[in-house]
Amino acid sequence: MQNELIPLAERLRPKTLDEFIGQKHLLGEDKPMTRFIKSGKIPSMILWGPPGVGKTTLARIIAAQLDFPFFQISAINAGVRDVRAIIEEAAEKGKAILFLDEIHRFNKSQQDSLLKAVEEGVLILIGATTENPSFEVISPLLSRCQVFVLKDLSADDLNNMLKRAIKNDEFLSKKNIELQESEALLRLSGGDARKLLNLLDMIAESSGNNMVITDELVMKFADKKIALYDKQGEQHYDIISAFIKSIRGSDPNAAVYWLARMIEGGEDPLFIARRLVILASEDIGNANPTAIVMATSCFTACNMIGYPECTLILSQTTTYLASSPKSNASYLAIQSALSKVKQTGDLQVPLAIRNAPTKLMKDLDYGKDYKYAHAHDLNFVDLEFLPEKISGTKFYDPGNNARENELREFLKKRWKEKYKY
Repeated sequence: MQNELIPLAERLRPKTLDEFIGQKHLLGEDKPMTRFIKSGKIPSMILWGPPGVGKTTLARIIAAQLDFPFFQISAINAGVRDVRAIIEEAAEKGKAILFLDEIHRFNKSQQDSLLKAVEEGVLILIGATTENPSFEVISPLLSRCQVFVLKDLSADDLNNMLKRAIKNDEFLSKKNIELQESEALLRLSGGDARKLLNLLDMIAESSGNNMVITDELVMKFADKKIALYDKQGEQHYDIISAFIKSIRGSDPNAAVYWLARMIEGGEDPLFIARRLVILASEDIGNANPTAIVMATSCFTACNMIGYPECTLILSQTTTYLASSPKSNASYLAIQSALSKVKQTGDLQVPLAIRNAPTKLMKDLDYGKDYKYAHAHDLNFVDLEFLPEKISGTKFYDPGNNARENELREFLKKRWKEKYKY
């Protein structure tokens, strides 16, 4: 392959730690990973961080520094058979480094296949993940690995990469390129160094030998005019706030607009779906119990299929929730109950509703006078279920909507006097 056909991000991939940009908390003077590399004793490790911050590059540099055989596979398209083949080859060589990208996509049995080789030192595993390894990596494997958290690259880091590319790349350095503005480049790349450099490469190829890079020029040559949307900054919180308040305010048109802004800005679909699940309970609740089912299904579907198809599911759920009757009665109920718990402390459970699995507990009157609701008319019995000190305290007051008015009537028939329904 001719060099000019190799993506810029690959052409400029650092070969040594001196060339590596970012992650100073790990690679600075006398920092953990620097010490490991200098000692020549590298533990198996998990590199946890967002896309494009140097996980793959770091693994390659470590292998080169230690002069170990290096194998690289992705959990997206590899399986146990591939792992076993690498383990056999590593055993023949004495020791090797396996870089497993997207390790969180390996299931339990696939991760289990790594254990023995890692424990015996045949493989030094370097797993890369964008997900929390505490939840995605099995405990036995996680306990054998050192977890290193890679941070988002700063604006200074990204600008340094742009300047280095313009100055040092064998093709860009032959052009007359002035980097006048970089905000659009940084925003469109979302902090992903790979996307950043490849976007710069695309613009440079399309603009001749003389160019001044401005935000306007970048937006002109971007594949899509993605709205400037800072996933880490103030605008991120402003837009998600507008999105949530539009749904709470029952305006599906505004809600789907703010959804589109987030999608075009590259927002994580699971972040959006997670907020919809919370809203379905906090702002709709028992006014429409189907809302939480819809929102939970939306999160599951987005997790399964991702962009771009999950935009349809996000839109369906957003418009449904915005068009649904609203109630925050469940939210107010738990807030009131939590406040009462903090105020009154650990009150005793009434004897009648205590569990009595042993004779001693029965002798102490645990469960005495308990009445089984299903053995009575309307499956109801007037029994004290709250601690005596707060008897009669009403936490849940159904909202004024069709569904919760039905619940209010149900409760009124049973607890009208005690809870004043």
